[in-house]
Amino acid sequence: MPYTDFQKQQHIAELQRYLQSIDRDAGRQTTIVPDGVYGSDTSSAVREFQRSNGLPVTGDTDTATWDAIVTAYKNGQCSEPNPYAVFPSKQYICKVGCSGVLVYVIQAMLCNLGKSYDNFTRPDICGNYNTTTAGAVEAFQRKCGLTCTGSVDCMTWNMLVACCEHKL
Repeated sequence: MPYTDFQKQQHIAELQRYLQSIDRDAGRQTTIVPDGVYGSDTSSAVREFQRSNGLPVTGDTDTATWDAIVTAYKNGQCSEPNPYAVFPSKQYICKVGCSGVLVYVIQAMLCNLGKSYDNFTRPDICGNYNTTTAGAVEAFQRKCGLTCTGSVDCMTWNMLVACCEHKL
C-alpha cells in the first residue's frame, strides 16, 4: 500500500505538534504551526532542534532526529502535570439538578476538605448535584463568608479551589 499525501501531511503535523510542545516546555515562543506542510518554519525548527541536541544540522527529519524529537516530547510531557479546567465559564452556576464531571469534582473537593477539617460537610461522591451536595456547598459558603446559595458559581468555585490547594 503506497504512502499517501494525506498520511504524509498527518505525520508532518505530528512532528510540528511535537516541536511546538518542546518549544513551549522550554519556555520559548514557537513559530511552528501544525499545518502538515514541511515548509521553512518547520525546517528551521528542526535545524534548531538538531543544533541543540548535537545532531547533524540538516533541517531534514531522519530517523535519529525523529527519535530524539519523540524522546524530548515524551520527557516534556512528564515534566509538569497539565491543569485540567472543569469549571465552564464565569457565568456558569452548578446547582441542584446538574450532573457530570464537574459535580464529581466539586463533591470530591468537599469530601477532601471534610477529611482534613472536622467542620466541613462531606457529601457523597455520586456525580449528581443533589440536596446533600447543595447543603455541603452552603455550609462551605457560610464558613468562607460567601453568599449562601448552595450553588457553585465562579466565586464559590475559586474559593473551593483555593481552600483545596492550601489545606494541610
